[in-house]
Amino acid sequence: MYWPMRRERLCSAVSAAYVWVAMVAFGGILVETIVIYPNVFHNVPESLAGAMDFFEVVGPADLFPPLGAATVVAGFASLVVLWRYPRVRIWIAASLVSLLLGEFLFSMLFFWPRNDIMFEEGIAVHSVEFLRQTAAEFETGHWLRLGMSAVTATLAFTGLLRFYRESRGFAR
Repeated sequence: MYWPMRRERLCSAVSAAYVWVAMVAFGGILVETIVIYPNVFHNVPESLAGAMDFFEVVGPADLFPPLGAATVVAGFASLVVLWRYPRVRIWIAASLVSLLLGEFLFSMLFFWPRNDIMFEEGIAVHSVEFLRQTAAEFETGHWLRLGMSAVTATLAFTGLLRFYRESRGFAR
């Protein structure tokens, strides 16, 4: 009787940590959308130069890679400890698919090249019109990333809720 209680607490703690990190990541992306991006993209290319000056000490590139890595680690840890619960693991696995494909892979393939264009190469390499087009693409793609982050957090939370219900005997 003692081991099942400890296992249940471990499962609860690990999956709650995953939900917490996924929600913090979503909240960070949401704040970035509402507070930072209007300033970064309001008058391209001048606003890009201003953003590079502003983010000289710390910027989104300093926060999101380690936060993303923590989310992936927490997600896989949650999947491992909840593997014995088929009705739960499907939600956690789906959240990981959303995280890995909809956030990480999409960011790597879509955003990283645009970040280089806008913030590394800038006006020294590209025309104003090309920078404006790149910024518009970035902002449009960002809504998809924000949505996928919301999906990831929601699926992770649903997995935690399903585990709670199943471990308490409420599962159907």
